[in-house]
Amino acid sequence: MPRIEENARDENFWHAIAERYDMAPGPVNLENGYFGRMTRGVAQDYQRNIDFINRNNSVHVRQQFDGPQNIEIRNQLAGMLGVAHASIALTRCASDALQSLIGNYKNLQPGDQLLISDLEYPSVESAMRWVAQHRGLEIIEIVHQHPATHDALVASYREAFERHPRIKLMALTHVTHRTGLVLPVQAIVEAANAHGVDVVLDGAHALGQIEFDLPALGVAFAGYNLHKWVGGPLTLGFMYIDPRRLADIAPDMGSQRYPEPDIRTRAPYGTVNIAAWLTLPKVLQEHKALGGARAKGERLNYLRELWVSEARKMPGVEVLTPDDPRLQCAISALRFTGLEDQKPMADRLLEDYNLFTVVRDGSACGSCIRITVGLSTSLDDINRLIRALRELSCNPL
Repeated sequence: MPRIEENARDENFWHAIAERYDMAPGPVNLENGYFGRMTRGVAQDYQRNIDFINRNNSVHVRQQFDGPQNIEIRNQLAGMLGVAHASIALTRCASDALQSLIGNYKNLQPGDQLLISDLEYPSVESAMRWVAQHRGLEIIEIVHQHPATHDALVASYREAFERHPRIKLMALTHVTHRTGLVLPVQAIVEAANAHGVDVVLDGAHALGQIEFDLPALGVAFAGYNLHKWVGGPLTLGFMYIDPRRLADIAPDMGSQRYPEPDIRTRAPYGTVNIAAWLTLPKVLQEHKALGGARAKGERLNYLRELWVSEARKMPGVEVLTPDDPRLQCAISALRFTGLEDQKPMADRLLEDYNLFTVVRDGSACGSCIRITVGLSTSLDDINRLIRALRELSCNPL
């Protein structure tokens, strides 16, 4: 196999990768950020595991999965991340992990402040506001400049820490779901740590498409998905807690399922999708064989750049995601200038060009159309998108 990370433009290779995915006829999916497709091999393994658990039921689960099998799967995941297995607890998704981390963070007193920005995922923002309301805390919200720059993003947090010395906990999104903006996490965390601020990192869209060293990021608390860019079945996520900081997160709802010094007490308790977790070793094997986040990221960024570079030339179209390679990934967003609501244009992309996208609102830059390429996206798909944007830019509503 060639070195994939050096072959982002090798269409023959990536066509063969795309052939591993089964796709129904219909619109071209440019909304790959919601969740990822499983490869055919992963889907088949998942179905075998569904059948296996259905046949063996609690006998296998009680004797194997709840004991050594669960631990072995967790160890494999920890190995991929380069962290201790004791720092990971399996969850259904990143939102579950993040809400538990925020809700059970112990080091808060009435009058303390929590920091959020206009880029947070709704479930993270709502969790921070809920905690503030119920514990007598103050919410500090910053609105990032648009267009964003690396230095301005870092400066906005440094300024917030200096202006609000009572900030104790902050949410930070690695990749915002609205525009695909990648935040300079390590620099922001360094500034937070210097001011005694703990960070809860939302890594939902980062894992699998962005190369990063989790311990080097400096965060103590994070939540991730495995069903987006890693390629697992739905309902796979996990919580990360630096083992040195475990005592700062209370057991979820007073959980006593495991001994107190076990991170698994910090995750929401419930019956997990066992078949999905049994499929994870196959998922991790394929992810590694493909070249991991480095290979995936280079291919996805190459596809992104093809349409973005053309869209930037079009009158009446504004690409909202910066071109700074440190701040971009597979997810990018645009808007047709002069239109407050972008949904009619997203509808036209679907109805007139058979291109499925999604509208996102909430950040300071306003309503936008999010476009997310995937590993099954072809050059024909990209060219269709470019043609559609060019024609729509000349004929807006």
